[in-house]
Amino acid sequence: MPILISGSLAFDTITTFDGRFADHILPDKVHILNISFLVPTLRREFGGCAGNIAYSLKLLGADPLVLSTLGEDGQDYLQRFDALGLSRRCVTVLPGSYTAQAHIITDRDNNQINSFHPGAMGRAHETRVPLDAGVTLAIVAPNGRAAMLEHAAQLAEAAIPFVFDPGQGLPMFDGAELRAFVEQASWVAVNDYEAELLTSRTGWSLDAIAARVRGLVVTRGEQGCRVWDDGSAVDIPGIAAAAVCDPTGCGDAFRGGLLHGLSQGWTLADSARLGNVLGAEKIAVHGPQNHRITLPVAMERLRAAYGG
Repeated sequence: MPILISGSLAFDTITTFDGRFADHILPDKVHILNISFLVPTLRREFGGCAGNIAYSLKLLGADPLVLSTLGEDGQDYLQRFDALGLSRRCVTVLPGSYTAQAHIITDRDNNQINSFHPGAMGRAHETRVPLDAGVTLAIVAPNGRAAMLEHAAQLAEAAIPFVFDPGQGLPMFDGAELRAFVEQASWVAVNDYEAELLTSRTGWSLDAIAARVRGLVVTRGEQGCRVWDDGSAVDIPGIAAAAVCDPTGCGDAFRGGLLHGLSQGWTLADSARLGNVLGAEKIAVHGPQNHRITLPVAMERLRAAYGG
């Protein structure tokens, strides 16, 4: 059965700064900030949360169905879908718009400064959740504001379980909207910073959020993640990566592993462990869609790291 991924498709321009941002940004001068970073390396990659999650799911042999938009410059992305064997069924091309564009600078400590042009993503709500595609699991990942609101409501109305993954889109929503997302979702997945913002805006603690859904996942980078399943929290250690090259897309790779596990009826904790395997694999290569792993290899690494 297909796994529906509501989220962005984007082109990522990724650059690397050899120094540390902290050495060049003066906290007492941010009100007059005017700064430039020399970035000797530059790459253009296929990105966007939906594209990245779908890529990792496809590596694991799953059947991702991307619900997203491209601009009139998106032909290269359509060709990539064809090359990867991904369905274009729910990808809409919008004339007169650019595909969403992310511009990312990463420093030597893997801190990032990003800018993002939404382009066609701003009209992603015009394509509805397909109710005739046999979808039994979905994720609402960062996308246009209206698309996230409407796709979550459509999934909830159709009783299709989904992961709410607000990511960098979280600041677009107020407390009432975020509480509604949580009430509609089956699972919530955030990183540790997003978790702080989510609790602040909703007024709910993480335990209170976990009590309203089947499960909650808070990722913590190399330290792994904390998972609440049926109200009980457990810490899952991370997996050491073969190399640390580029954090761009690591969270999306994690979500690919998480969704695959959930689609197979695994526990949330085991699904998160597979997510950790995918995240460690991704960070060892540059770009969000260049890691290579198969399900048998991923399972070997999962067993080596966690036993069983």
